[in-house]
Amino acid sequence: MRYGSGGYHARSRPLMRRLRGGLGWLLASSAAGNLGDGIAKVAFPLLAATLTRDPVLIAGLAAAQFLPWLLLALPTGVLLDRVDRRTAIVLANIVRAVAVAATGVLVHLGLASIWVVYAAALVVGAAETVADSATNVLIPDVVRGKGLSRANSMLQGTEIVGQTFVGGPVGSVTFAVFAAFPFLLNSGAFALGAALLLAMAGSYRPPARETPVSGVRADVASGFRWLRGNPVLLRLLAVAGLLSFTTELAQAQLVLYALQDLGLDEAAFGVFAFVGGVGGLAGAAAATRLLDRVGRRGVLAGGIAVSGAAFTAMGASEEAVLSGVLFGVFAAAIVTVNVMLATARHVLVPNELLGRVLGVWRTVVWGAIPAGALLGGVLTDALGSSSATFVVSGLSQLALATAAALAVRG
Repeated sequence: MRYGSGGYHARSRPLMRRLRGGLGWLLASSAAGNLGDGIAKVAFPLLAATLTRDPVLIAGLAAAQFLPWLLLALPTGVLLDRVDRRTAIVLANIVRAVAVAATGVLVHLGLASIWVVYAAALVVGAAETVADSATNVLIPDVVRGKGLSRANSMLQGTEIVGQTFVGGPVGSVTFAVFAAFPFLLNSGAFALGAALLLAMAGSYRPPARETPVSGVRADVASGFRWLRGNPVLLRLLAVAGLLSFTTELAQAQLVLYALQDLGLDEAAFGVFAFVGGVGGLAGAAAATRLLDRVGRRGVLAGGIAVSGAAFTAMGASEEAVLSGVLFGVFAAAIVTVNVMLATARHVLVPNELLGRVLGVWRTVVWGAIPAGALLGGVLTDALGSSSATFVVSGLSQLALATAAALAVRG
């Protein structure tokens, strides 16, 4: 089955008309929440690096941040097929705001330990499963079936701007001023994300179900059954899970790669991530056009191949500028792949099942991140440097690109 030029990336309505509606409020809230995520994803590893330089403990932090996806994505998917999805985002952002504010207070008082960092990461990660999944599920409601690939590109753009382009540098610079600063800013960003979404008019409960609401286990099973009956999406899920695992081998070691192998300081680490964000924005801007021109198979296999080549080259690089450019290339490639995968889900999955199917998807894809992060820490410890782990990650992705090209045939 192919879903190409006439299907899931049809031209959208004029941009300003869409932004005046629910999509504008959703993107604004997402931008604020992703700014908070970006600050946190730099501040938490930097805080951890001041408490320990053990690569396994550093990798364990990445695992703690994403472990909730493995444990909670399925029940979250069931929840989002039953409740107002906007309300779910608001409550999740409030929880994240409180958790990071408490972390900032503990850091300021000198009471933070690596275990405090782990606990905060778990709470923030648990709330993120709700906020991120609900935002994704809301896209077909606010776009109403038109311009899905462009809407997903815009959502990816807000994520990149918030997390990498702005949040990363802000997190690193404010951490260098005083360690509690980025956590307090982080809390404010999450609170703003909740407030913005309250301005979005309308009800965003899922469509009425044809069958009565059943237990969580039965709802999860229905999501599995639907996914099992769609071989295209099932193959895409397998590729996405493997890609998540192989990229995280290296990404969990990025802070050690920057600080130790490249010799950057804490402030420069955020600039390194900033350069990666430029590439990610380029990928988001080009994704729809690439889908139109080369199709899903070309975007999927080509994007993974480019990502793998960039990580392999990073492992061989000793120059910070070159490594930053290569990280930008990686980000651009991954974003185009993510847009393709997200749009495919929105087109192929019925709205009333989208939360549950997304729960299954995120359990596999995001659940692979803790496993990849922990193995990356073990590899760095065994191989003696995070650069060697980048090479292993890159070569694994190059092999996966071939498998991806075969997976989407026919």
